[in-house]
Amino acid sequence: MRERIVILLILTLATAFFGEMKVNPFGSSFRFSLGSAVFFFGLIWFRTIPTVLTGLFTGLFILGFRVLIDIAMRETLWFDSLLSHLPAAFYYVTFALLVRILKIRSYMGVPIRAALFGAAIDFASNMVELLIRQLIGESLIITQEIVFMLLLFGILRSFCVVGLYNILTFQHMQALGEARRQELERLVMINASLYEEAFYLRKSMSHMEEITRKSYELYMRLMESEKVEPSTALYIAEHVHEVKKDSQRILAGLSELINQEQLDLRLPITELCDMVIRTNEKYAELLGKSIRFQKECDIDLSTNHVYALLSVLNNLVANAVEAIPSFGWVGLRVELERDEIVFYVTDSGPGIPEEDRDWIFQLGFTTKYDEHGNPSTGIGLTHAQEIVHSFKGRIQLTADEYGRTQFQVKIPSHQLF
Repeated sequence: MRERIVILLILTLATAFFGEMKVNPFGSSFRFSLGSAVFFFGLIWFRTIPTVLTGLFTGLFILGFRVLIDIAMRETLWFDSLLSHLPAAFYYVTFALLVRILKIRSYMGVPIRAALFGAAIDFASNMVELLIRQLIGESLIITQEIVFMLLLFGILRSFCVVGLYNILTFQHMQALGEARRQELERLVMINASLYEEAFYLRKSMSHMEEITRKSYELYMRLMESEKVEPSTALYIAEHVHEVKKDSQRILAGLSELINQEQLDLRLPITELCDMVIRTNEKYAELLGKSIRFQKECDIDLSTNHVYALLSVLNNLVANAVEAIPSFGWVGLRVELERDEIVFYVTDSGPGIPEEDRDWIFQLGFTTKYDEHGNPSTGIGLTHAQEIVHSFKGRIQLTADEYGRTQFQVKIPSHQLF
């Protein structure tokens, strides 16, 4: 309620203010002004305010506002001023009443029809004002020229207002679309992280199953021996089994979340690459680096394996960002080669030393250390390699034609679609 009152007051004040930007074409108190255009726009834009009540309130306010101006300027007596501006109040009341009767707000999706209705309402309201001016004794004769001018101004004002309305509506929809795109992108990246965690959790469960089995085998062997107490082995087996069951419950929850998001999620490869680029532009900015990103993706294909590909590509591009000292560039290129989709990630960094190239995919190997000298876990490339292998693909470190570090990810196309 309070919000409606505020909108009503703002619209009324704006109409009164712009109503003073006027011309008097007939040499009387009748005027053409921007106030009627502002009033029309407010009625169709602010749909929560009551139309007829707004017209009545605006008409009365403008009547009082103009009388006060005349008194302040000492141009006429207050009663004469009241009679002079009373027809203008009828204009706004009639305008609002016709907007309500014709339900013009429901036609805003058809701009031409809405503009024509608006022009008709403007013309009819002006005619009402002129007729009232004649009734109160103004020497104003309605001629063909006056009717033509009323139609012309009505059409101009109406089409301008409806055009402005549609421009602002389009911009508003664009802003909403961009906000939704960013939200979807954020959710997809979160789910990509969940995919990574679920991937490693599933792998850990496999290891725990093997440890449980080996521990139980050790327990059985120790049971046959009289020299060793077997309870420790049994304790290990039981507790590893408990950890595995807890992990199973966590994995089930993660899998359900991921599967729910994957039901209808299918993205073009080029859009997926755009997401990787945008994410790492923010990452580079966070690290205080000036990095230019290049993307080449001319294939018109989509995939529903969004999270897996995001995990791989984001890992490779993020590594490239980290490898560049202060400024440089990172390239992401996608090509369709026979029956394989090939992703190329290239950067202008210093490259990987020859002696380290055979070890980069080994679990635990890293060349990255934090400010305290603690090494990274080294599971990034290992994780990427395992995901690629799960698609029957391969990942390898090569160099481009200029000798710069380049990772190639080759995946059979039928695995992604």
